[in-house]
Amino acid sequence: MTTNVTNVKGKFSAREIAYCGLFATLMMIGANVSSFLVIGGVPITMQTFFAILAGLVLGSRLGTVSMLVYTLLGLVGAPVFAKFSGGFSVILSPTFGFIVTFIMVAYIIGKMVEHSRTKTMYLAAALVGLVINYVFGTTWMYYAYKLWAQAPEGFTYKMAWLWMLPPLPKDIILSIFAGLFALRLRKVIKID
Repeated sequence: MTTNVTNVKGKFSAREIAYCGLFATLMMIGANVSSFLVIGGVPITMQTFFAILAGLVLGSRLGTVSMLVYTLLGLVGAPVFAKFSGGFSVILSPTFGFIVTFIMVAYIIGKMVEHSRTKTMYLAAALVGLVINYVFGTTWMYYAYKLWAQAPEGFTYKMAWLWMLPPLPKDIILSIFAGLFALRLRKVIKID
């Protein structure tokens, strides 16, 4: 008698659980690869790359679950966020908006590539994910500094964006790489 490993709607197969765990773990590693390099108030990490990769490779459902697992682990206190931080108080961090975007990015770009699995769509989705991450995360950071965190002297929305300029070239290159790599990787691991 063989066991059917196909996914029933709402349930996860062992393979899907393993993939979600793998991408949550990659986020934990990516958060701290170089996070001790901080520009402005923003740690330089590989998180955007892995969030984009999760959405592109795992799709909207599993990509979202993997980013949600990562976020929840950090919020309950596991030191998985940048600079090995964790705990519920991270919600008050000016950079918490970027963490929120990882869930949104995985879902939105996962949906995009579920509708079209072309190289152009993978690249476009990766860049859309980057834009979502930067716009939402930077806006959150600005308002966090203005409303509850101690803003530097003369802090403006323009200054928040200036802080985001140094990691931008790295993130553009990594997003394009994620788009190209995900298309090949998805064929190899056969998520669907």
